[in-house]
This record gives sequence, C-alpha cells and structure tokens, in this order.
Amino acid sequence: MTRRGGATNSGHKFAACSGSGFRGAARFGPSHHRGGQKVICCQGTVSVASMIKKMSPSENEFDIPAKNCHRMVILGSTKVGKSAIISRFLNERFDDQYTPTIEDFHRKFYSIRGEIYQLDILDTSGNHPFPAMRRLSILTGDVFILVFSLDNRDSFQEVQRLKHQISDTKSCLRNKTKENVDVPLVICGNKCDKDFYREVQEDEIERLVGGDEHCAYFEISAKKNTNVDQMFQTLFTMAKLPNEMSPGRHCKVSLQYCELLRRKSFRNKKCKDGNAYGVVAPFARRPSVHSDLMYIKGKTVGGSQTKEKACVIC
Repeated sequence: MTRRGGATNSGHKFAACSGSGFRGAARFGPSHHRGGQKVICCQGTVSVASMIKKMSPSENEFDIPAKNCHRMVILGSTKVGKSAIISRFLNERFDDQYTPTIEDFHRKFYSIRGEIYQLDILDTSGNHPFPAMRRLSILTGDVFILVFSLDNRDSFQEVQRLKHQISDTKSCLRNKTKENVDVPLVICGNKCDKDFYREVQEDEIERLVGGDEHCAYFEISAKKNTNVDQMFQTLFTMAKLPNEMSPGRHCKVSLQYCELLRRKSFRNKKCKDGNAYGVVAPFARRPSVHSDLMYIKGKTVGGSQTKEKACVIC
C-alpha cells in the first residue's frame, strides 16, 4: 500500500494501491455467521464466555448503555461493493458472486476494556425505491460509509448526492435538538485494483471532501482487502469510538465455541489485543419502523434516552 501525501491540506487521508480486477459484491445472511468463522481464544475469556452466554438466542433481552449503541449505514449505487466491504468487516471474506442487495441488517457485539458495545450495520440497496425509508436510514445512522466505484463515474455522482442528502437530513435533526450534530463519514473509492479503468480523478474527490473535518476519503479494494481496516479505524476514531472495533484490532470469537473458552488450556492463550473481543450476533433482526421512529423522537425531544434509557436487544 502506498499513501499519497499522508493527509491533504484539509486533513483528509488518501491511499492508493494496484492489483487485478474486481467482480461483484458478497452477499450473506445471519445463518452463515454461525459456521466456519475463525475463532481466536484469548486471555480473559471467562468474561467473553459470560458475554456470549448473555447473547444466547434463548435470552429475551440484553441491556447495553445507550451511549454504547451505534448504527453504521453504508450507502452507494448498485455494484460498487457495499456488501463486499461489510463482508470484510464481519468475517474477513470476499465472494466474487454478485447478488443484488435489497437491505441487509447485521449486528456485532464487542467487549472492550470491560465495556460492552453494540454496533448495528445497515447495508442498503443501491436502487432506493422508497425515498422515505432511505431518509429514515439516514436519520437513525450514527456513522456512514459512502461507496463508489473508481471505474464508474455515475456512482461517484451518486455519492455526491448522498453526501448532500445526509447533510440536509441531519440538519433537520440538528434544528430540532438545537445541538451540533456531527456526522462522521468516510467516502470510499472501491476497486482501486482496477486503476487502469479509472473514471474519477483525485482532484474531484478532494473538492468533495475538502473543508469537512468529519469526512475522510480512502481508495480501497474489498477484493484485495486493501486499506479496508485503515478505513474503519479512521471512521471509528472520527466517531470517538474505540478503534478496536476495526476488524484487525480485536479477537474474533464464535458462539458455537463458547464452551471451549472455558477450558484452562484456551484461557491461557493470549492475543495481540488481549482486552478486545468481537462476535457477530446470529439471527439479527432489523428494528421495526416504529422502533426507529421512537429512537428519532427520543433525540428530538431532548433525549432522556441519552441519560437513563438503555438500548435493549430483543
């Protein structure tokens, strides 16, 4: 990987790579998260086993402080690699086969320095046939990833529209709460391994990103896994979230191996980030429209939720 210039004058990061072609996005469902996931057993797994036990589907609910519940929304045109990026994030895989996304919802839990975090991931459709649902997705999002393909100029123009839409939509929320609503956002130019076919130039991207301290840009390849982890680290840092949430910064554990975590031989093993663990929740269900509307209402009326009310996983 080569970083061109480190950061631009406006503080935004640029990265580049080279390689071979990209052919489509990955598609996966909750059932795929249960089998074949890499398991790393770490020091301190007694607390991890306890966390996993609480997240068992047999439990009706698991309370997490509202301040530790966040939603990441990924937006962009069709066939730009949104689902492939999410697949890299969740299970470090890439699938060449393309399946159009209608809307996929995923949930991941973390145990980081003794605190439990919940990250909801909303993988949206590139067609957006229902504008009201897209607006709702933006209103409920806390951090955003906008994806375009470097070999598709139309997809870059869509990202330009989406960035303005996020700004306008969040401005409405800002006016009602009378508070400054910062929106951490990363723009991704995917398929940098197809640089030969590039249709979007860096100066155009810099004009879009420049001057916005809450927006960064990365050129990535979901296929080659180039700059993907760095992109997530930057996004979480801007959002003031632990950068251990990034794929390469925590130990990954699977629910079906929770019994192994109790064995002494496994507990004695260490991992490079010995106090950070992550697990993908099985059977994750997207909150209802009513739940999303109530969440937004809680923000606009002054947000007792931010103080006392907990985020409940059902």
